[in-house]
Amino acid sequence: MKTIFHLDMDAFFVSVERILDPSLEGKPVIVGGDPHGRGVVAACSYEARKFGLHSAMPIRNAFKLCPHGIYLHGHYKEYVRYSNAVKNLLEKKLPVVQQASVDEFYIDFTGCEDIYGSAPDFAAALQKEIADKLLLPCSIGIASNKTIAKIASDFKKPKGITYVEPGKEKEFLSPLQIERIPGVGKKTFPILRARGFRTIGDLAESSPDYLSTLLGKFGTDLWEKANGHGNDILYSEQERKSVSKETTFDEDKVSKHEIENYLFELTGKVGQLLRNEEWQAQTISIKLRYSDFETITRAKTLTHPTDDDKIIFETARSLFRNAYTRRVGIRLIGIHLTKLNHFFEQEFLFDDEELIRKRMLRAVMKIRDKYGFSSIQIGKSGIE
Repeated sequence: MKTIFHLDMDAFFVSVERILDPSLEGKPVIVGGDPHGRGVVAACSYEARKFGLHSAMPIRNAFKLCPHGIYLHGHYKEYVRYSNAVKNLLEKKLPVVQQASVDEFYIDFTGCEDIYGSAPDFAAALQKEIADKLLLPCSIGIASNKTIAKIASDFKKPKGITYVEPGKEKEFLSPLQIERIPGVGKKTFPILRARGFRTIGDLAESSPDYLSTLLGKFGTDLWEKANGHGNDILYSEQERKSVSKETTFDEDKVSKHEIENYLFELTGKVGQLLRNEEWQAQTISIKLRYSDFETITRAKTLTHPTDDDKIIFETARSLFRNAYTRRVGIRLIGIHLTKLNHFFEQEFLFDDEELIRKRMLRAVMKIRDKYGFSSIQIGKSGIE
């Protein structure tokens, strides 16, 4: 049986902001931008959570609950820098580290007991080292698989360590509320509650066939998780699965032309991200959120992967025009690229015009990297 750690940074964005500005310590801090705008809370301190704030909450609602809070736009580059620092520290100590997000890491501790001692003792030492060297607090869950380790890391936040001993997985999970299971969200939760499920133990005592009838394949997976089963395979180099950008408008938009201009700008940004990482994308998706909060997505998979802004934009614009059928304002638009592949330029694959354009895009990338994204703009039919 394996020993898996889930290391979750506590209020990570806020913790980094407090390193940058120590005067924020002990105060209700909310990262997410203008409290009178239309964005959402990206992160909030534990002092702010006492007022009912939480991640993904509309920031206007957060301001109503906590008007005296300190609202920040955030410093994403700094978050990435500190995230990389945590990853580097972990990789120097352990053979297999999988980064799940900017502030979450899985560690395979199996077989390391002879080097570091017991898993809980090593977790305590690791937690202290991260705090001492990087000034960042974290919580750690330890279990036989990734799902339970993730649930355990959230059990005693902040700065908690929770060890679920092998064979006691169901005992640990049984009294917990069903929403503790990753994936039980706004859509699934009311369905389960309406049928009398309150705790994870309730799910475990149900039948997999019933949950499958209720929720499809996710129902079967849910039953497995409730009974303490889960994936214990980690990958030391987890490739990026997607690139995305979205914007929430200050005022609802109804003009297709105006919305397409925003979509064009977002396309330039995701295209730049692709080229920076030497990726190409094959599936292009758009996301629309109407003023009544109805959200729809549309996607198209191309014959060949691309990093060309023109191709990405034309595909996204076509998806948008086919999707925007209601006479209701648009609150948010986003673009999402998946099925990513590493770019490998073999000149004989391209005709002269296409090769010239690809080289042009990389020249644009270098200029933007040096002077900023807005230093040069790609028009819908060339360079502006």
